[in-house]
Amino acid sequence: MKLREIYSDKKSRPVISFEVFPPNSDNGNLLDEIKVLKKYNPEFVSLTYGAGGKGGKSFELLQQIKALGLNVMPHFTCITSSKESIKSALIKIEQAGVENVLALRGDIPDFEINRNFDFSYANELVKFIKERTNLSIGVAGYPEGHIESPDLYTDIKNLKKKVDAGADVIFTQLFFDNKKYFDYVNILRDEGINLPVIPGIMPIISEKQITKMTSMAKITVPDIVKEKIEQYKNNSKSLQAFGIDYATQQCLELLEKGACGLHFFTLNKSHSTSKILDNIKGEEWKI
Repeated sequence: MKLREIYSDKKSRPVISFEVFPPNSDNGNLLDEIKVLKKYNPEFVSLTYGAGGKGGKSFELLQQIKALGLNVMPHFTCITSSKESIKSALIKIEQAGVENVLALRGDIPDFEINRNFDFSYANELVKFIKERTNLSIGVAGYPEGHIESPDLYTDIKNLKKKVDAGADVIFTQLFFDNKKYFDYVNILRDEGINLPVIPGIMPIISEKQITKMTSMAKITVPDIVKEKIEQYKNNSKSLQAFGIDYATQQCLELLEKGACGLHFFTLNKSHSTSKILDNIKGEEWKI
């Protein structure tokens, strides 16, 4: 099922989806984690797929996830990719039965050696995919603005270009302050962007994880989170338990106030996400 159908259907429960990435070692452990998450009936699994879909390992993992009976949404990054490589990868994934992609610019490399300049921005990739395929296209949104953008409104202008090029759904970067998400959605609506905006949720697992994420992106860390990270920095189990509780409350509020789905950044682990969904299952929102 395509993204535009997944999020337009009236459902008795919110749309659940998970993001994973190809591991450095063999895929077996990750597939075991995905099998645990499968019981929550995700509409799709989002797979970090590499620049232009390059690399046999990512495609092999895509096929293995599909063999589990799950819908897969591979990521396509374009900043270092040629039009020909993207075109070839699109044909390959459509032949594999893929219906959805997440179109991203990708990180700009530190050096220009072998850099391809066919694409500079994600809206160009969205347009390229839209003109050549019947794939449904997701794009990224940043509730606090992209780290390279001078301000939020400049970033939203860039998002509007992706929407106008043919995007169907917006998936947000992770956030820890729900107000940032709600304010973002309101601004998008005021700017005439009416696509579904799916909140990205990343359960807190470790201090290192938070330090890394906040160094790479604009993400506000609330004081209560900072306090608990400091309190439990030498107690990983307690920090993980706090992360589960905190994300549970985030998810419940998001759903209560109208979010039509939850997109979990799992970091290839099922434990925290499973616990969060178990907590929600016992509440008003049935999973």
